[in-house]
Amino acid sequence: MVGWRPSPRRYGRFPGPTLAAGWTPVKLAESGGIGYRRPAMAETALLTVDNLTKRFRAPLSGDTIFAVNGVSFSLGVGETVGLVGESGSGKSTIGRAIARLLTPSEGAVVFAGEDIARWSTAQCRTLRDKIQIVFQNPWGALNPRMRIGRLIEEPLKLHSGLDGGARRQRVEALADRVRLSREALDRFPHELSGGQLQRVCIARAIATKPRLIILDEPTSSLDLSVRADILDLLAELQRETGAAMLFISHDLETVRFISHRVLVLYLGRIVEMGPSQRVFERPAHPYTRALLSARLPVSGRRGDRVRLEGEIPSPLNLPKGCVFASRCPIAIADCLQRSPGLDPIGADSAAACFRLGVV
Repeated sequence: MVGWRPSPRRYGRFPGPTLAAGWTPVKLAESGGIGYRRPAMAETALLTVDNLTKRFRAPLSGDTIFAVNGVSFSLGVGETVGLVGESGSGKSTIGRAIARLLTPSEGAVVFAGEDIARWSTAQCRTLRDKIQIVFQNPWGALNPRMRIGRLIEEPLKLHSGLDGGARRQRVEALADRVRLSREALDRFPHELSGGQLQRVCIARAIATKPRLIILDEPTSSLDLSVRADILDLLAELQRETGAAMLFISHDLETVRFISHRVLVLYLGRIVEMGPSQRVFERPAHPYTRALLSARLPVSGRRGDRVRLEGEIPSPLNLPKGCVFASRCPIAIADCLQRSPGLDPIGADSAAACFRLGVV
């Protein structure tokens, strides 16, 4: 089904905050670059990530690996932000750090007015009903020894305070909501298809009525027809509940139509950010243009291909200049010496490039 794309009528535009003006650059402590934030959203932003950095130690050499390096963005109530980039760009690490499955090395993660970046394990338990995550592999996310009904009931036992009868009613209502037959509640995970299992994972995620749902490649293991149904379900749930969503995916066409805004990541840094329509129709960063040119064409015709040459820098030894310079087709000498900050593009976008506007 080359050329499939989600219907704009179904996935195109969900109600969300207006992001038209008021963005200002913010100095990032570790990277020395410039972040981009809209202070005017502070009262309504559900999540604000400021200079998020996550370091790991290489197991043999002990060298430092920057998985995420100085990432800043905000997420409003009822908004969907898409994270895109190559494997290893830091997308999943950001999601796990926000959900506090990982502890950030530096920076702030302000959720509902509280900086949760340094919370203890005990404190983070109070977040589990407010921040939920749906993983890429539903087979690995579910206990194969538990029946589906018990799997959906599990978060209700931990967080709802409902008695057994009320939980059962809630489980049946959740099954109906994610369009899962009630017969499936008595089955084991291996008896269901991948699409059905992902519906189970979504039912578990929304059981506690969270304010933020992190979706880490939720449709990548599904075929296209099932993928469309899952996206339709997510859109309906967001309209009904007002939950914010952080959508992590390699599927650019899906991100285009389900996200209000898009963040493009490269080696742990944001290289471009802005409204979905602008980023996909008028990409500013050469890396974004290369990503978009590599995707399958919706019309069946491929436009001008941006080919990236050179080697990806090792995360153990990042260059002092722009991390994309070794592959950039328009790099200049200055790109090898200095790291660009995020410069504003209009009122609601930004890109980290010294040569903005150069094709």
